[in-house]
Amino acid sequence: MIIKTLGTALALSLALMTQPAFARTAVATFAGGCFWCMEGPFDKLEGVISTTSGYIGGHTEDPTYPEVSSGATGHAEAVQVEYDPDKVSYERLLTTFWHNIDPLVRNRQFCDVGSQYRSAIFYHDDAQKQLAEESKQALEQAVFGRPLETEIVAADRFYAAEDYHQDYYLKNPLRYKYYRYSCGRDQRLEQVWGEAAGH
Repeated sequence: MIIKTLGTALALSLALMTQPAFARTAVATFAGGCFWCMEGPFDKLEGVISTTSGYIGGHTEDPTYPEVSSGATGHAEAVQVEYDPDKVSYERLLTTFWHNIDPLVRNRQFCDVGSQYRSAIFYHDDAQKQLAEESKQALEQAVFGRPLETEIVAADRFYAAEDYHQDYYLKNPLRYKYYRYSCGRDQRLEQVWGEAAGH
């Protein structure tokens, strides 16, 4: 009986050892103006599992797009990034974030004006907070020589936006490109970041 039990335990242990390890995932949240424009740059990165457009940083439960876009709820349009930290680092996500926003303006991004379009890094733990603060300080000192307007704040509840907002740049490419161009986003990014714009 003991031998049989040991044999069963050994077989179970071997089976578990041969099972594929579950991928370790993490979440990062960034606000960079229109969330349509923030999904694509992160989706291109190897190691990013998914991006979700939504709302964060406000005081109203279950906000709708009309409510958020009015500026009344206190939320910012944001993108939540699920990623594999073994394949892409948080530092790389930060670099992508910075190169896709204008950190020199307050409560606006490009043609969109209001606190709902503010730029912000919503950190999920102390490590993210430290890395975000270090990256901001480095840019202030070495690149811009002035304080940046991008907020670094603790993440609170994130609400996914309505379905029609998700992957908008893929589902409505012509409308998306027209909006992006007419908003002057790429032109301004080139002014701020030069060749690094959008990367």
